[in-house]
Amino acid sequence: MSPVFTLGNGVCAGMFSTGGTAFDGPLYQYSEAPGASHSVILRISQGFSPLGNWAAQLLACDVNAIVDWNNADTGQQGSVTRFIPAGQSSTNPAIFPVNTGPGRVHLTIRTDRANIPANLDVVVP
Repeated sequence: MSPVFTLGNGVCAGMFSTGGTAFDGPLYQYSEAPGASHSVILRISQGFSPLGNWAAQLLACDVNAIVDWNNADTGQQGSVTRFIPAGQSSTNPAIFPVNTGPGRVHLTIRTDRANIPANLDVVVP
């Protein structure tokens, strides 16, 4: 997905990157979302590091990430919010399950502050 650019707590300028997997499930008991089925698991990491994963993160702010989703096949829709601290780097991303049900799903990822959101369409088996 495209990165989401946002203002964080105070006057912090930040960005986060999101990757994920759509699956039919159910997931096994030691996974990110045990028992989940027909969902999307998003992995959100804050900022970026020009010197690699082990250097300081730039553009990392404490934010509330919001995922709005709409299932075009079933008509279901929802919104999920989760606090993402600035320390959630690419080596330790925040895990964000979104239970959408099977079908063609439109996701919008944004924050509760001024932001430039990212959009994605996926097919959840």
